[in-house]
Amino acid sequence: MLRLNKLTDYAVVILSEMACGEAGARTAADLAERTGVGKPTVNKLLKLLAGQGIVRSIRGRNGGYVLARSAARIPVTEIIEAIEGPMAITECSSEGAGCERGEHCSLKPHWQRINDAIRDTLSGITLEELSRPVPQPVTYWAAPDQSEDRPVREASGGK
Repeated sequence: MLRLNKLTDYAVVILSEMACGEAGARTAADLAERTGVGKPTVNKLLKLLAGQGIVRSIRGRNGGYVLARSAARIPVTEIIEAIEGPMAITECSSEGAGCERGEHCSLKPHWQRINDAIRDTLSGITLEELSRPVPQPVTYWAAPDQSEDRPVREASGGK
């Protein structure tokens, strides 16, 4: 099973709050309160994200953290890699990794292809997209005077 660690999940939650919340610098205390993530964890993540250039800190009376660039220009892969390091689905698909079976393995190029496909897909999704609410399907019910045998139709509320 592929699974992001909890810190990565929290980082996305915090960044999403920054992207869709109030404008201006946000303090760790404010972000902790609004997201339900503990303040020590928020502090730790903001420092990591600042070190990777995803957020920047502002000092002073109205200081805090802001996104380093627009949410539309922050791909999900950048957030994941800021917390977890380079993405690799298997040991042999990570950069510079050696495998004891490397010389005899015919699967390495296939795992690399899968890894690249996952990375490309996640690179195409931005923080801005993650920060928008997901449209809920709208259900159209048959009018009371119509036959009950008539099927219910669902339509997407999105594009």
